[in-house]
Amino acid sequence: MPVMTIDGRKVAFKDEKNVLSVIRKAGINIPTLCYQPELSIYGACRLCTVEDDKGKTFASCSERPRDGMVIYTNTARLRKYRKLIVELLLGSHCRTSCTTCRENGECKLQELTHKLGIRNIRFENYKPEHELDMSSPSIVRDPNKCILCGNCVRVCEELQGIGVLGFAHRGTDSMVIPAFNKPLTETQCVNCGQCRVYCPTGAITLWSNKTEVWEYLADPSVRVVAQVAPAVRVAIGERFGLPKGKSIIGRIVNAMHKMGFDEVYDTTFGADLTIMEETQEFVDRLENGGTLPLFTSCCPAWVKLLTDQYKDLIPHISTCRSPQGMLSAVIKEYYRDPERNDGRRTVMVSIMPCSAKKAEAKRPNSMTKGEPDTDIVLTAAELLQMIEEYGLDLSTLDTEACDMPFGFGSGGGVIFGVTGGVTEAVLRRLSPSHSGGALNLIAQSGVRGYEGVKEFSIPYKNMEVKICVVSGLANARRVLERIQKGEVQYHLVEVMACTGGCVMGGGQPTYGRRTGTQLARTEGIYAADSSAIIKKSDENPLIVNLYNGFLQGKTHELLHNEFY
Repeated sequence: MPVMTIDGRKVAFKDEKNVLSVIRKAGINIPTLCYQPELSIYGACRLCTVEDDKGKTFASCSERPRDGMVIYTNTARLRKYRKLIVELLLGSHCRTSCTTCRENGECKLQELTHKLGIRNIRFENYKPEHELDMSSPSIVRDPNKCILCGNCVRVCEELQGIGVLGFAHRGTDSMVIPAFNKPLTETQCVNCGQCRVYCPTGAITLWSNKTEVWEYLADPSVRVVAQVAPAVRVAIGERFGLPKGKSIIGRIVNAMHKMGFDEVYDTTFGADLTIMEETQEFVDRLENGGTLPLFTSCCPAWVKLLTDQYKDLIPHISTCRSPQGMLSAVIKEYYRDPERNDGRRTVMVSIMPCSAKKAEAKRPNSMTKGEPDTDIVLTAAELLQMIEEYGLDLSTLDTEACDMPFGFGSGGGVIFGVTGGVTEAVLRRLSPSHSGGALNLIAQSGVRGYEGVKEFSIPYKNMEVKICVVSGLANARRVLERIQKGEVQYHLVEVMACTGGCVMGGGQPTYGRRTGTQLARTEGIYAADSSAIIKKSDENPLIVNLYNGFLQGKTHELLHNEFY
């Protein structure tokens, strides 16, 4: 194997695409701001600059490794250079609001300032102040905090295929803005929040609804009911020293009860409802000549992409509400009964890994009887902040069960948190067997894996059902184009906007988001499924009881909608 010498130590390499990857393989974490392994090489920040044995300096992210290279990563020259770069960035950065910035404590630029020991900034901020863009229901854009790393531009174009953001002007006047500096709400933004995930400063953040929730929790005339999505349980434990990806739903429920939530339910129950309805809709279309392929409707960013840009394909979208929508509608209807509501108003709060869920809750078709089904959406990151504000440490809390009668979901509902999970739950519902062997065959059918596009077939009755599972909207665009051209034919298409599914959603905490995070969270979801007593949505006794009683005559009104 080829070998490099890094700071006097020989390091073998094989498939690493750049010198930076080899350096990190050697256990040296030199700083970067613009480098993201999932995105194209941009080389703008120059913080990863290293020096060779001839005194030449170069950006390690854009240099291919070669056998025999001799690299130094932390010479006095390099340390001075890096400090100057960060100081210059800070010199043109809005620093007056750092203590109140939403990313305070999570800001990569702030972290580097501390690590590099920068205590004085010699340069004045000469840039004019720009107005914040607060037009989006999910995303807040602050141009004054942008450092021109280009991460948001590349993720929006390369991973999501949307291309809302781009560079404008030149030189010191350069900015990252939507075309013609339009407000985000007037662009094709789908609210996926991936730009926020990759932004190293507070230039792109999410709307916060914590204050509203705290006020409701303090109001005795309000019943505050919450639902917690499957992907949330594997994303926030690391902050409290728990293993990365470990499912901690019981600790989350305990914390939320302590914070004052009257009822805490599991969105896996809503996912089970979704599977019951979506599977029936799929079978009806499959067997009765309905519009195919059927597109899943759980991901609001994906639905917005379709309804905004592929209007001819709207009839392919499942009429099912998302698990959030279904469970919120059922709970609101449940508490409309005067015998249950104790004269209190019910406020429905959903805890989601997804920033686009904030926009979904405001859609006209997310209302029942003129009332919003979901009143407030908190992201997993917001819940984490609220837990810390309250002074709780999840690592010290005991586990508590979710409340009844909507607090129990199947393993099929849990796996909604990962790409392919909706499809796998549908296949379980279609299977006449509930044996471990039958479920393993489904898991091994091609539905699992980390590829952005997975294509496979499964036998159903006397036909081969062709399925496509997609994560990442850029991949979804390519699949849609192939469908429109007649190059491929599917019966079922599942799409999640975020790479890897909800576990890597735009509302998840970015704390500790490093290599291995997606894998750990995905394995955590599958581990939660493995430990679930019931694997199939149709075998959930609470679901069966709901259909046999409360839902009779209300199924379409509460569980379905139309897209425009």
